[in-house]
Amino acid sequence: MSDRDPQPVERQLPTEEARDLISLVREIAQREIAPQAAEQEDAGRFPREVFTLLSTSGLLGLPYDSEYGGGDQPYEVYLQVLEELAAARLTVGLGVSVHTLASYALAAYGTKQQQVEHLSAILGGGLLGAYCLSEPASGSDAASLRTKAVRDGDDWVINGTKAWITHGGIADFYTVMARTGGEGSHGITAFLVPGDAEGLSGGVPEKKMGMKGSPTAQVHFDDVRVPDERRLGDEGQGFAIALSALDSGRLGIAACAIGLAQAALDEAVAYATGRRQFGHAISDFQGLRFMIADMATQIEAGRALYLAAARLRDAGRPFAKQAAMAKLHCTDTAMKVTTDAVQILGGYGYTADFPVERYMREAKVLQIVEGTNQIQRMVIARHVAGPESR
Repeated sequence: MSDRDPQPVERQLPTEEARDLISLVREIAQREIAPQAAEQEDAGRFPREVFTLLSTSGLLGLPYDSEYGGGDQPYEVYLQVLEELAAARLTVGLGVSVHTLASYALAAYGTKQQQVEHLSAILGGGLLGAYCLSEPASGSDAASLRTKAVRDGDDWVINGTKAWITHGGIADFYTVMARTGGEGSHGITAFLVPGDAEGLSGGVPEKKMGMKGSPTAQVHFDDVRVPDERRLGDEGQGFAIALSALDSGRLGIAACAIGLAQAALDEAVAYATGRRQFGHAISDFQGLRFMIADMATQIEAGRALYLAAARLRDAGRPFAKQAAMAKLHCTDTAMKVTTDAVQILGGYGYTADFPVERYMREAKVLQIVEGTNQIQRMVIARHVAGPESR
């Protein structure tokens, strides 16, 4: 095969600090993440020690305020860090994205006192978060969630089950959306629940097609008592908080998807330039060259799309439409690119001796999490054509 090493992505970064940050991330990815990725994914092993390292390196709070241990980095930079991590191992890139999503409600809607008490530990204290919105009977229709929080003096008592929770059962804290009022989106409130709360338990992790190293499980709340000072935002504001968080979270998924696609492209190019058939490297044949050209073009387009959305966010401008577009395009691209990478490797691509079969299995979930791509199309259409007629 080829000795050709993949070329680092040429990035447009706003500061010298950001360039140094990307260099640090690449070093950690190449030294601590990528070498163990295949073996640990096959064994279903979650790399908690990697997340501890990322926390001590200041990489778990990049888009948040440095006053509380964050990195003061714009989303434009944070997302490119995610891309680098996901290229090394999707379990890590997606895990950082989920932790950032779980931290959002406290960072954006928490009181000053709540942030003083909790945010530093969450952003740089080695903690790992999870985001609890979906339930067994409410996925895309998140406003129909049934988990309840009932006021009892100065506390809230939470009962219910959340489903499809990344880091479910191992997280140190959970940002939980629970019903405190009537039906619909206006009866939902957000809470910051510690992972060791009495009555909180994780279910058996799901047996998944890919990302076996990233635990996904139900989380059960049985009379979990949470003081009112752990309520985030106003009563009834939880669904608005959840949607606001997901706009940013979708950009994280988009960046992870492009990282995964880039890794698949790099592997395909390395194979094609080293594999010889009919006296030539197979990369000389026009059919494969056109596939590689299309793969590279879609990756660049996806990267430009998620960065354009990130720059809108950084400028304080509306970006929900662009976030949905980025999530849709980038995850569809990841699925197509990883499938084509398997095809380029032929029979070898279908074996676990090469990583592209794992990349293809992992890419599928990105079209589902944080709003399926059918939901993204609905969001985009509402922005472009207006709400549906009823």
